[in-house]
Amino acid sequence: MTSSASGNFSIELHRCIDNLIYKYEPSGFRNGRPCWRRIDLELHLHWSEQRGWVISDEEGLVLGLPWDVGKDEQGTLPPDGTWVSRKGPKSYVYEHKHIAAF
Repeated sequence: MTSSASGNFSIELHRCIDNLIYKYEPSGFRNGRPCWRRIDLELHLHWSEQRGWVISDEEGLVLGLPWDVGKDEQGTLPPDGTWVSRKGPKSYVYEHKHIAAF
C-alpha cells in the first residue's frame, strides 16, 4: 500500500474568501478508508456511506463536502478541488489540497 492509498499525508482546506488555512492530520481509518482530524478542533474528514467524503463534527453533523464531485464519482481518497462548508447561517468555499506524504 502506498502512502497515498493509506492516507499518510496531510490535507489543507484553503478558504477562498480570505485564504485562511485549516489543516488536517491522519487519524486512522473509518468506514474502511483513511480519515483525518482537523488539528485545532474535533472535526473529521472521512468517508460516509450516504454522502461520500465529508467533514463532520463529533455528533456526525456534516459540515463540509466536495462541491464538484458527486459520491459515485469519488475515489478512495478525498478529492482535491472545491469543497463547501455550512455551519448555521454561514457557508464558505474552500480549495482542498493533499499536502505531503510522511
